Amino acid sequence: MNIGNVKINGKVALAPMASVADRAYRTLCKEFGACYLVSEMVSAKGICYNDNITAELCTITDFERPMAIQLFGSEPEYMAKATKRILEFKPDVIDINMGCPVPKVVKQGAGSALMRTPDLAADLIKAVKSETDIPVTVKIRLGWDEISALPFAEKMEKAGADAITIHGRTKKQLYSGEVDLEIIQIVKEHLSIPIIGNGNIFNLDDSQKMYETGVDLIMVGRGSYGNPWLFKEIEKGKNIDISLEERLNVCLHQVDLLRANYDDFTAIRIARRVVSYYLKGLKNSAYYRNLCHNFNKYEDVLSLIQEVKNANND
Repeated sequence: MNIGNVKINGKVALAPMASVADRAYRTLCKEFGACYLVSEMVSAKGICYNDNITAELCTITDFERPMAIQLFGSEPEYMAKATKRILEFKPDVIDINMGCPVPKVVKQGAGSALMRTPDLAADLIKAVKSETDIPVTVKIRLGWDEISALPFAEKMEKAGADAITIHGRTKKQLYSGEVDLEIIQIVKEHLSIPIIGNGNIFNLDDSQKMYETGVDLIMVGRGSYGNPWLFKEIEKGKNIDISLEERLNVCLHQVDLLRANYDDFTAIRIARRVVSYYLKGLKNSAYYRNLCHNFNKYEDVLSLIQEVKNANND
């Protein structure tokens, strides 16, 4: 598929997850087959006022491409200014967040709140496109509390969106309940631009059901936590058996990637969450996952991983 003039070679993309999809995580998922990456969402106002935040969140390595930088905001003038600022980082795509349900984002009139103000949402697309020729996409939900995805998506296409990612729930649902694949299919059937399906893709079967809607690409978020093999499974179309040794070695690899991208203090704090993902479902996992909260140095990680290997090999 193409997003504008950007070629996407593969079947599954990595979703833009705040405080999760950092460079270390994006690199890992790319290694396992993610064909398209989207940054953590970045505040348009933050970009305009804070150079440190801009550099940290917007820097893209060659290995990560093709990659989008995702902006959130509700004021066209700041979205335009932010676009000009981030062009120096040479994103392949700019994505606008119109689906985040988090209160601190919604209270600003951004994220999924934009689904209640479609005219403003369209103006944001036009503001971004006024500053760049690279593709501009949007990520939406099915609606605020009622389904409005089709008329909203049609308006975004008319405003100039080059592709739309749809999470198959309303804002009111947050992350509970089932995704509505039928609505995603309806949107796909009525629009001419690429549609990317997102929501509740935790295994190969979930991915196949999403593809049955006719979407051009699927996007995985939470389903990849502690399971980067999911990208490879979807790409190859078959399940993969993972040994305990391999699971824990990849876990350590992700921690090493964190240490390569952050100072050790920050890396180990993030590792508390990361390691716990990989331990889910193992023998005595609740006990070991709780111990992750005690990590203070890299040696603590190594010690726990070895303990888990010993306990699960008995």
